[in-house]
Amino acid sequence: MNKLMKAACSECKGKLRRRTITQDFEREGVKVRISGIKAWVCSRCGEIYFEPGGADKVAQAVNCLFALAVAERQHKGSLRARVS
Repeated sequence: MNKLMKAACSECKGKLRRRTITQDFEREGVKVRISGIKAWVCSRCGEIYFEPGGADKVAQAVNCLFALAVAERQHKGSLRARVS
């Protein structure tokens, strides 16, 4: 059984629930939105937790999207991606 299923939120001790979330990022005026990310979210305060290594993978994806947006000028101020 996954440890996060049993864990309480480290911020408020609320219950964690598995959710599909959307996160927005901004760098130098370029905005990136990634939706469809699986995460654990506190039902009380909304704190987000990822499986081990998950936050690093999201960061890698975001960095790649920023690089694409800048190198290819693939944006009008924002770029969106969906994880399926």
